Amino acid sequence: MPIKKWIFQYSIAFPILSALFSSVQYIKGQTVSYSVTFGLTWAFISIAIFATRRAYNFKQNIDCQLCNDLNGKEAQRK
Repeated sequence: MPIKKWIFQYSIAFPILSALFSSVQYIKGQTVSYSVTFGLTWAFISIAIFATRRAYNFKQNIDCQLCNDLNGKEAQRK
């Protein structure tokens, strides 16, 4: 599995998602502490679900055009 690539991608996605979720809650009128907790929690849950599904697809050799984890020759045949 291309673990290093995924860790890099998720290390970028986590703070972006956290900030997005937190800012939405803050704009909706929640406190800062609640907004940050909410953002961190849901960013982690979202990334965990996506990473689990991505690993499953990779393990089952299911082509994912968005993820592009399979080698080029195999992805072009499908």
